[in-house]
Amino acid sequence: MLRKQLAMLSAAAFLGFAGSALAAEYGTPAEAKAMLDKAAAAVKADKAKALVMFTKGEGGFKDRDLYPYCGGPDGNFTAHPTLVGQSLKALKDKAGKPLGEEVYAAAKEGTISEVTYMWPRPGQTDPVVKVAYVTRIGDQVCAVGYYK
Repeated sequence: MLRKQLAMLSAAAFLGFAGSALAAEYGTPAEAKAMLDKAAAAVKADKAKALVMFTKGEGGFKDRDLYPYCGGPDGNFTAHPTLVGQSLKALKDKAGKPLGEEVYAAAKEGTISEVTYMWPRPGQTDPVVKVAYVTRIGDQVCAVGYYK
């Protein structure tokens, strides 16, 4: 009886550890929001330097699947790991939703809004629900997204 209880406790402990390890593989909503707050402060302090840091993932602006991205007044990405110069405003999610237009419409100075869309996790092809926290800092529309 004692052996069976120990086996069950060991299994429960392992499953708990595995679940927390999986959760740590991806950024959380709180971490995404904190990164967007940090990104907004960086843009206010030195926009050009901040946009380069976001694109390169430097200064704590890349954490697992979390990173800030921004678009300028022309609708093109000004910061993104791979899409700088391409149109953010014309971007559609994997279900055809006008993601870029929604990001621009939701972005308001001094507030953080949410835009939900379908996007594959890094290294995967099947889209899942992703939520972007979005704000406007001067002429920049910036966001950090996390996967649900």
